[in-house]
Amino acid sequence: MAFSPAFLDELAARNPIEEVVGQYVNLTRKGSNLFGLCPFHSEKTASFSVAPDKQIFYCFGCHKGGGVVQFIMEQENLDFPDAVRYLAKRAGMEVPDDRAAGSGYKRQERLRELCRQAARYFREQLFSPAGTPGQQYIMKRALSRQTVTRFGLGYAPEGWSNLIDAMTAQGYSKEELLEVGLVVRSQKGGLYDRFRNRVMFPIIDVRGNVIGFGGRVLDDSTPKYLNSPESVIFNKRKNLFALNVAKKSKQGRIILTEGYMDAIALHQYGFDCAVASLGTSLTEEHANLLAKYTKQVVITYDGDEAGQNATRRAIDLLEKTGVQVKVLRMQGAKDPDEFLKKFGPDRFRLLLEQSENHVLYRLDSLRRRYDLQADDQRVEFLKQAAYLVASLPNAVEREIYGAKAAQMGGISEEAMKLETEKAAKQLRSRQKKQWDQKALAPAAAAQPGVREIRYDNVRSARAEEGVLQLVLKEPALLDRCPEAVSQRFSSPLLAKVLDLLRQQYEEGLTVQLGALGDRLTAQEMSHLTAVAQKGDVLVNEQALDDYLSVIDEEYEKAHVADTEDLLAMGQRLRRKKGFGGTEQ
Repeated sequence: MAFSPAFLDELAARNPIEEVVGQYVNLTRKGSNLFGLCPFHSEKTASFSVAPDKQIFYCFGCHKGGGVVQFIMEQENLDFPDAVRYLAKRAGMEVPDDRAAGSGYKRQERLRELCRQAARYFREQLFSPAGTPGQQYIMKRALSRQTVTRFGLGYAPEGWSNLIDAMTAQGYSKEELLEVGLVVRSQKGGLYDRFRNRVMFPIIDVRGNVIGFGGRVLDDSTPKYLNSPESVIFNKRKNLFALNVAKKSKQGRIILTEGYMDAIALHQYGFDCAVASLGTSLTEEHANLLAKYTKQVVITYDGDEAGQNATRRAIDLLEKTGVQVKVLRMQGAKDPDEFLKKFGPDRFRLLLEQSENHVLYRLDSLRRRYDLQADDQRVEFLKQAAYLVASLPNAVEREIYGAKAAQMGGISEEAMKLETEKAAKQLRSRQKKQWDQKALAPAAAAQPGVREIRYDNVRSARAEEGVLQLVLKEPALLDRCPEAVSQRFSSPLLAKVLDLLRQQYEEGLTVQLGALGDRLTAQEMSHLTAVAQKGDVLVNEQALDDYLSVIDEEYEKAHVADTEDLLAMGQRLRRKKGFGGTEQ
């Protein structure tokens, strides 16, 4: 549905962007703007900016930007109307004439409630006579009643339609059960419960919504663990098991485990900062999510080859976010759950405090890949170690870990230092080539960062951007802009935006980019936010007049060129006997 400009204006006013974004990103004030780590891509240095005075956000890294509605669209994966409804609910506003009872946002709310009711059903079944197999499994794993309650564990009994019958009795349709993956369609077209004879682990997001389930089988059937499929409310790449609990921990770190039971066991033994990924390896989205809640992540993956590969990948992803990464190695147990049962929490706490810096872990992993008794492999190890050490950010780290690598490879620290300096030169050379390529393409650099948008006349477009910057900063300058000036713009997008801002101004509404969200694409909004963020434009009439002069000048050039082309064509035609003739 279309929302009135007046409603969107009030919506933005009652949802200050710094407050909304601040619920997802830790923001620090620098001058008039706020900065934090971008929630949409991995980064070490904060390049995500929020401008409260302009009510916009912009990331100088991934170039996403917009107003408060666009932020919620990106963060919550909603379309424009549903992002508006989300913010309206947050502000206690009624959406005018909202007949979209089947809207995506309302549907998601209903599906989340369905999952909550399913979790309640599974919990009831666990403590009923039918739940005896589940109770026996929980006793076998030595889980306390408090732990079971904290994580909402339950049991899905044997049978093909127990959950279907229970949820349809509450008014939910089979199609809704199918949409969230609680039921499966058979080859013959019938529906049956996905989870049967399994201990159930509700998957809860950071806001406390049940969005999916993991089920652990109690017999020898496969798969041992079965997870909900992805749906409109569940994305396994963007959620971590137990983060809703771990985010409240005061331990100053988050422990990253491979599975549900490892995370739950850690919590039961007093390590309330443990989380687990949801049936997938760590993703960039997971890393960004962790960086919101901690400055240190300790990886406790299994020690087998698959676990080591997963650890190396996790290190790279987490390092990009700027968090401190450590790796915990266990001996005498395959995972944290087994270690805690064998040796107790004190030994694990000692192990945790002695966890390796990720550089040492990577050096040791690199060493294990080569036979250092063979000269050729030892040389290759030292070359690779030199590149690793050369990539470290400061001289102290390079000296310390260079000495470690020299010791591993059995050479002197001086020789290792020379090899590291050689690797550093090669890395700098590669970077310089990349910078030179950018520097040699000024025309390309002047173009918008968004691929879908290009300027035909860069000089005019830069002046057009300047007009928009001034108008956004001082809307009264629109009175000085001729009404037809947009017709002389070389960029149709910039012309369109100037007209829309003028419409906002004439209707007495806020002149902000965020108010145009329903009339611009995500790419257009990102580009325009980048324009609005450029520099600190001084507001004065002379600057506006200068920009308008450039626009007029470029327009006249193009107009004269077009006229001259037409005249030349006419002269050529007059020299012909006719359209199909030959020149005289």
